[in-house]
Amino acid sequence: MNKIYHLSTCGTCKKILEETKAKERGFILQDIKKEKITPEQLDEMKGLSGSYESLFSRRSQQYRPMGLHEKTLTEDDYRSLILQEYSFLKRPVAITGGKIYTGADVKNI
Repeated sequence: MNKIYHLSTCGTCKKILEETKAKERGFILQDIKKEKITPEQLDEMKGLSGSYESLFSRRSQQYRPMGLHEKTLTEDDYRSLILQEYSFLKRPVAITGGKIYTGADVKNI
């Protein structure tokens, strides 16, 4: 399956989707703001990436206001936070050929 989880209002996501011509190449696109990530989808991403932490974005505008920068987070915390707030997912996330690419690394597709 070739799929990209993205945010339609994110400039980096838009740029990468255009550069890679993902839609034209048959990728399934999921706007994570409009269609929330399911626990199963997140677990699949974790299986490919190795950890929930690797999928977690500390750049989210929610990170500091929630005081997360002062806490030691566990894998369960990362999972829960990503499922609760879409902006905590490092994006875009592309899955292709059994591999996962997160953030700007998606340019490798």
